[in-house]
This record gives sequence, C-alpha cells and structure tokens, in this order.
Amino acid sequence: MASTVESRPGYGQLLRTPGALSFVLPGFAARQPFAMLTMAIVLLVQHTTGSFGTAGAVAAVTGISMALFAPQSGKLADRFGQSAVLIPGVLINAAAVILLTALALADAPLWALFLAAVPAGASVPQVGPMVRARWAAVLDHPERRHLLPTAAAFESVTDELTFVVGPVLATALCTYIHPGAGLAAQAVLTLAGGLLFAAQRSTQPPRHATGAEHGRTTSALAIPGVRALIVALLGIGAVFGGMQVSLTAFAEEIGQEGVNGLLYGIFATGNMVAGIACGAIAWKIGPRRRLLLGYTSLAVFAATLWSLDSVAMFALVGLLVGMSIAPALITAFTLVEQLVPASARTEAFTWLTGAVAFGQAAAVTTAGRLADAHGASYGFLVPAAATALALLTLFALRGRLAPPSAGRTVARGVGHRALATVD
Repeated sequence: MASTVESRPGYGQLLRTPGALSFVLPGFAARQPFAMLTMAIVLLVQHTTGSFGTAGAVAAVTGISMALFAPQSGKLADRFGQSAVLIPGVLINAAAVILLTALALADAPLWALFLAAVPAGASVPQVGPMVRARWAAVLDHPERRHLLPTAAAFESVTDELTFVVGPVLATALCTYIHPGAGLAAQAVLTLAGGLLFAAQRSTQPPRHATGAEHGRTTSALAIPGVRALIVALLGIGAVFGGMQVSLTAFAEEIGQEGVNGLLYGIFATGNMVAGIACGAIAWKIGPRRRLLLGYTSLAVFAATLWSLDSVAMFALVGLLVGMSIAPALITAFTLVEQLVPASARTEAFTWLTGAVAFGQAAAVTTAGRLADAHGASYGFLVPAAATALALLTLFALRGRLAPPSAGRTVARGVGHRALATVD
C-alpha cells in the first residue's frame, strides 16, 4: 500500500538541499554519453561489418571492461576523491572512443576493434555512482536522511531520461549524419560534461584514505545484500542490452531503420515515468517486497517480447517493461544506501552499475548472434531468460536484503554489524 505524495517530502524539497543543484545539473550532462555508447557502437560496427553479431560482440567487450573496472574506479574515488579519478578518466575515454571510431571506419580487423573497445569501456566515467554518493553525503544529516528514497527515485528518473535522449540522439546522428557521428559526439560530451562535473568540488563526499570504518577495512562486495543486488541488476542490464540490439534488428527487418531509437525511447520513457511515480509515493511496504514485486512484473512482461511482430505492440509492451524496471532499480539503490557504510558507498554503486553494464554486454552479444542467425524475435528471448533467472535467484537470496532498522542484527560486511528488518 502507498499513501499520497502529501504525506512525504517530494522532489522540490530534495532539490532545495544546499549544494544539490551544483552537482545535479553537471551530473546530468556528464552521464549522457554513457547512454549513447552501446547504441552508437552497435550502429557503427554493424554498418561497417554488416553483422549484428560482430557489432554486439564489440559493444560487449566495452561493457565487460566497464563492469570489471568500474568498482576499482569507485574504490579510488572513495579513497582519493572524485575529481582525482574523473579528470584523467574522461581524457582517456574520449581518446579511446575516437580510436575505436577511426578503426571501425578504416575497416580494421576485428581483433583491433576488440583491443580498442577495452580502454573505451574501462575508462567510462562513473558519474551516476558519483552523483548518488554525493546525494548520500549531503543528505547524511538527521533532518535530511528521510530524503534518501526520494533521491534514489530522482536518480533513477535522471538515468532514464538520459536513456530516452541518448539512444535516440545516437541513432539520429548515425543514421542521418554519418555512421561514426554517434561515437564522435559521445567523446565530445564525455570530455565536456565530465570536466564540468569534476569542477564541482564543494559537494564531493569526504575522502576515506584507508577505506576503513571502526578500525577495519570494509569492502562493498563483502556485504551479502550487495551481492544479491548485483544479481538483480545483471538481469536488468540484460533487458537494456537485449532490447537495444533486438529492436535495431527488428527495425531493419521491417525496413524502418530509424524506428529503433523511437521504440527504445518509449521503453526508457516508461522507466522514467514509473520512476517519477515511485519517488512521489510514501511506500508502506518494505523495500525488499517492492524489489520482488517490481522484478516479478518485469519478468512477466519481458517474457512476451519474443512473440511480438508490430511496431505498435513493441511500443506498448516496451512501455510496460520500462515501467516495471523502475521500482526494482530504485529499490536496489535505496537498499545500497541503507546497507553500505560511507567509506565504501561509491564502490557499491559502481558494482551495481557495473552489473548493469555486464548484463547489457552479455545480452548484446547473445541477442546479436541470435538475431543474425534466426531473426529479431529470437534476440528478445535473452531479456526473457535473464529476468526469469534473476527473479528466481532474488527469491532464493531474499534473506540478504534486510535493510537496517530497529529489529534484529545482521552482518553488514567485514567488521561491521547493523540492525535489520525483514521487509
């Protein structure tokens, strides 16, 4: 059950938090390139090679590299500060993306594309986790902590707004200007947006020189709840990746190549609209139950994608799939803020975003090969299978998702204990 928005603080109060706008606006600009990256790679490499499988494989290498290196970036940001990590990161990423673009346009061998994709993914700026860490820092006050769930919803909406704009922008640039224009724009936006965000030093979370609390080292991955949430976000990443490549293949099959950006935008819009609603509701059911309910809805709707054969049906079901992602995604990040100590919070957020990237990469590769061999409908089996498996895993591991509360005690990580509730 939920009550109306009047019973809880809303987005207006959140944005009036001192210092909030100084990192929210640059943070939105700086994370936009991430939403363009996979789509731009798929469109460019498919254009130069004629294969969705090859395009998906190159995009997958980028996603896997990001998933592997993102948590290390988060650890460094917790220890040395966000700007110290972000500034060299955006410079490396812009150079790596331009190199990948040049190699693809020069018809370089596949191994060269794979090599270039590694630094392009490994250096992706982790702006989303950094923004979430800043929210956690500025709201770490008795009079503001009640705004943390609203901040999680706001960040989900912001992420999805970028995924509305990013794929559509990448598709338009690659389709109507030049196949490499999407990645070129991504590199420019990464450099400009990242440096602007890094300049906002006053709202950076405090550095934790040893990454320790209470005298012992705390790793985000050592916290059982974080590991369970990683499984959930792997499935969500598979939805993003499977939808991107399969919708592109579907649009090509029906001879309307520009419609894939529109359909993916509708999917992302559903996520964004549901995210706004989630942040405006005073939930009276616990976060674990919300996660399981949202994920069940996601798995059910994702299971129908493979059977669709019209633009109208993909628009409708894609909207419902997107609306089902938001409650699960928002709750996952809310639980991280409750379960993880401040010294490991950026690392925890990057583990979750890395899980999305890894799931997306695996789905892009698998769905691309299925679409090449059997048609677009088979590519949609990937998000269906991934969400079903993740849902089963979540139910099996639901005991690890208990957030802190005035109840029993559970382990939070290495040398750290906290109170927890069931739902």
